[in-house]
Amino acid sequence: MTDRCGWAESSDLMIAYHDREWGVPLHDDRRHFEFLLLDGFQAGLSWAVILNKREGFRRAFDGFDPEKIARYRAGTIGRLLKDPAIVRNRQKIEAAVRNARAFLELRESAAWKTLRQIPARTKESDRLSRVLQERGFKFVGSTICYAYMQAAGLVNDHLVSCFRRADLRAP
Repeated sequence: MTDRCGWAESSDLMIAYHDREWGVPLHDDRRHFEFLLLDGFQAGLSWAVILNKREGFRRAFDGFDPEKIARYRAGTIGRLLKDPAIVRNRQKIEAAVRNARAFLELRESAAWKTLRQIPARTKESDRLSRVLQERGFKFVGSTICYAYMQAAGLVNDHLVSCFRRADLRAP
């Protein structure tokens, strides 16, 4: 018998999710959006409910494509509200559409076209720096932390014209 986190042992589907996906770093925008959408629908429900409806969500929400979801209008939302394969909650469905639009705006705001646009530090690197310093690390100022975040792939600061940018976003 394999030891795993106790929450994951309630079904074969939960075990597969735990063993293959949960906690595995992602570099694919669509997968990030998928998890954001599904976790939003989980509010007030168990993850098992959402995981059991995942394929229904995938079908209903165009493969979790934020560009398609951002274009949803009243008719599509009405169709989704009648789809028993997903959680039929108007607020959550409308939030998924708004989140898709915000996701695309956020992605575009970090699409550097010139080297001058790339920041030397961010709020996130400021926070990482503070936490590391509180734990006794030295030479971990915000700029160093941001350089680390770039090198470790925690942010994708390749220019939009660079071939590696698309490689790291994956399909």
